[in-house]
Amino acid sequence: MYNGFLPVSRQDMIERGIEQFDFVYVIGDAYVDHPSFGPAIISRILEAHGYSVGIISQPDWKDENSIAALGRPKLAFLISGGNMDSMVNHYFVSKKKRPTDAYTPGGVMGKRPDYATVVYGNLIRRKYKDVPVIIGGIEASLRRLAHYDYWSDSLKRSILLDSQADLISYGMGEKSIVEIADALSSGIAVKDLCFIPGTVYKTKDISGITGAKEEELNAVLLPSFEEMKETPYKYAESFGVQYQNTDPFTAKILAEPYPNGVYVVQNPPQKPLSMEEMDDVYALPYMRTYHPSYKAKGGVPAIAEIKFSLISNRGCFGGCSFCALTFHQGRIVQVRSHASILAEAEEIIRDPEFKGYIHDVGGPTANFRHPACEKQLKSGVCTNRQCLYPSPCKNMNADHRDYLALLKKLRALPGVKKVFIRSGIRFDYLLADKDDAFFKELVEHHVSGQLKVAPEHISDTVLSKMGKPKRSVYEAFVKKYYKLNEQLGKKQFLVPYLMSSHPGSGLKEAVELAEYLRDLGYMPEQVQDFYPTPSTLSTVMYYTGIDPRDGKSVYVCRNPHEKAMQRALIQYRNPKNYELVYEALTKAGREDLIGFDKKCLIRPRGKKPVSLATERKNGKNKSDLVGQRKKKTIRNIHKKKR
Repeated sequence: MYNGFLPVSRQDMIERGIEQFDFVYVIGDAYVDHPSFGPAIISRILEAHGYSVGIISQPDWKDENSIAALGRPKLAFLISGGNMDSMVNHYFVSKKKRPTDAYTPGGVMGKRPDYATVVYGNLIRRKYKDVPVIIGGIEASLRRLAHYDYWSDSLKRSILLDSQADLISYGMGEKSIVEIADALSSGIAVKDLCFIPGTVYKTKDISGITGAKEEELNAVLLPSFEEMKETPYKYAESFGVQYQNTDPFTAKILAEPYPNGVYVVQNPPQKPLSMEEMDDVYALPYMRTYHPSYKAKGGVPAIAEIKFSLISNRGCFGGCSFCALTFHQGRIVQVRSHASILAEAEEIIRDPEFKGYIHDVGGPTANFRHPACEKQLKSGVCTNRQCLYPSPCKNMNADHRDYLALLKKLRALPGVKKVFIRSGIRFDYLLADKDDAFFKELVEHHVSGQLKVAPEHISDTVLSKMGKPKRSVYEAFVKKYYKLNEQLGKKQFLVPYLMSSHPGSGLKEAVELAEYLRDLGYMPEQVQDFYPTPSTLSTVMYYTGIDPRDGKSVYVCRNPHEKAMQRALIQYRNPKNYELVYEALTKAGREDLIGFDKKCLIRPRGKKPVSLATERKNGKNKSDLVGQRKKKTIRNIHKKKR
């Protein structure tokens, strides 16, 4: 097997004696041959199964010939918009353009189009009418059925239709892509590939999956696209059904009707990878860096974050409402063996640029190293409850021993000075473990001065919509964290990630968060405004005003000015935010927080504090003054001003 980068040009084809590729892979990112990049995994897996793959990275979408750079493939074109949804990659939540793109050589913005998967698919269709087109990656995976698109503020059709593709390989795709390749290679037409787990296809005939009688149904008919466009509640209803059918063991086939008798049909997800299969994926001959042709342009910035990091797991049973992991990687945690991770660590250590620091050992959630409970690998996850929300399930196995053993082995490797954990730590899961051994080791060995955690908010009203634990759980974690630091003679801090304007959060809840930060004596440098990305529970709430889990209405902050006020309240100490904070407190009826008391967030306009001593000189009794100040509200001051 050739051990260099995959071919990216005609010259590469000539050097390797390739006349025609089995697959041509069109990607929206620069070509980075590292297992943190989806296209690298998929292309290396295909190569390992005997298929040739050529890479077209960031083609000029305004030129049809750019898609023909490697010729017509024998079996199919593959498309991935990139490691991020192209719209998230391009725009801030404010919808302003981002200045740089970490997945492009030199960080240059504008090398891929908006809605990249759709644009690339149509580009291929104009040039090659009859070549199968398979789309995958995060963008296609999370837009596989009708979805709310924040940037156009509209309900969009399945990306399968808009891209003119034949098939979607959703989720991580290692198993489904091999089944697709083998089927196409055997001569099965792409239109007949309706049986592969982890895929979505289109058809005008669903009689084979719905059955003739009700008792024969083995598929769920979702609300039609036209119904959902007309009645947002129908979209919330549809998403609720989809959310209960993300498990490979229990999921049913889902069929979404479109005009002219077309159905978009989603097969159940592919089965989770076993430890041996995960090890095989990460043992493939990746070059572990970007293509050398990018060196003159400054390389690809995204490599810096992952070059000296280790992926130990995938999947997440955390169930955060604003996260799409349930729809992409699933709730069943899959892990690599210690031997596999240690082998990769030793490879990292040999890198001339390695300075002794492993930046991360984790995944979506660092401290998940096994499924939540034993039954998940036999009969799947529960469809009627989460593992951690609203409180940890009594069947959940909260055990960090395996993760702790792995970290100790990594710390012991020659050349390793420090092993950090930068992936998210799920603190409620950490507290659920009755053994404090991992918590102590985390504080003693794996924190670089400050530990980043994600309470996201402190209002229980908002947390319930986020699928996060109650405020009291976070406060218990904080207390224990600082106690362990004290016991170990360390002075390390917590950096909480906070989110403004999430569904359920109004000005009242935003003020509650500001008061918490005041009492904490902390003002975050950055605040994440809620970003409605495709296929999350929170995004459905944002669009419909309905919680798909129970069908109840939810307050949604959609007004840009109110969003700015909520964000400003979190950073109330910043002088630039004064006017917004003043307005927010007034609108929330919390003028008591405008004043000179230590509990106040801001001072009144144009007023200076007067000391008790000064007022006593003016003949006022101290006890009277104290009583007056307690009763006095800033509302009276404003009335006098008016």
